[in-house]
Amino acid sequence: MPIPRDHIRDSVHAYLTRHPDEYNTLAPLFDVLAGQDDPTSRRRFPAHVTCSAIVINDDHQVLHIRHNATGKFLAPGGHNEQGDQGLSDAALRELNEEAGIPREAVAPFSGFGTVPLDIDVHDIAANPAKGEPAHQHVDFRWAFRLVTPQAVILQAEEVSGYEWRSFENAASPTVRSKLAFLTSPPSS
Repeated sequence: MPIPRDHIRDSVHAYLTRHPDEYNTLAPLFDVLAGQDDPTSRRRFPAHVTCSAIVINDDHQVLHIRHNATGKFLAPGGHNEQGDQGLSDAALRELNEEAGIPREAVAPFSGFGTVPLDIDVHDIAANPAKGEPAHQHVDFRWAFRLVTPQAVILQAEEVSGYEWRSFENAASPTVRSKLAFLTSPPSS
């Protein structure tokens, strides 16, 4: 069963309460939610919802993994699957699959259990081998703190390296601009 639209809408509403200036940048998401197809299906074009885990350790560093498909260091994340109970659940599943960090080893930051740290819309190039046209990912990025030290165990099929980066060196500019919220979150 796909993640319910109401859950996605509630997450977007909570996010826009904190970031009302981003309403226009989320236009592709509103188009996805207005359609009839599952907004989380990787076969939904021209855009679909994905999820990522922004994991912060005790040294205030952000986990980045090298994704084989792009060669870039990014947060663990990807497409939703039928068994995912919610958007943050999808991010936690991806974290475990790609980096070997179990959900019990992380906890949401205060004020971010039901509100994503960031929602980013970005372009994805066409992939003829997978039969995918150029499209957009609407990535819900969930903030977690590492509560139990864990070894990173990479899923070799999808990832080939990892780094812990300072907040200033986080790969995503939109995440980088919001990391201060983790140390002093706004009231919800």
